[in-house]
Amino acid sequence: MSLDVKLEQKDTVLLVRLIGELDHHTAEQLKRQVEEVLSQGVVKHIVLNLQQLEFMDSSGLGVILGRYKQVKNSGGEMVVCAISPTVKRLFEMSGLFKIIRLEENEQFALQTLGVA
Repeated sequence: MSLDVKLEQKDTVLLVRLIGELDHHTAEQLKRQVEEVLSQGVVKHIVLNLQQLEFMDSSGLGVILGRYKQVKNSGGEMVVCAISPTVKRLFEMSGLFKIIRLEENEQFALQTLGVA
């Protein structure tokens, strides 16, 4: 399986929708695509929609944590939304929910960042 990355910019928020599997084969692809947008200096926050993410391993966690640090260092925030039970359990076990907020859906996530 592969990873399909859908990026959409709304004001200063980058909406990232992941479809498929985020693992050591696809993590670098996600990293490159998100870093390309972040390097333009317009995006301050990231919303990760994981509704259609079927699988994620530690490589995926690493890429997400790296992008979290990038936006945090520039005064932004990362929000995760619409997460599947399997991926949610991985986030819980890794402790990522201690630093990354979880919202029910994209709408709520965007509202908390002042974009709706």
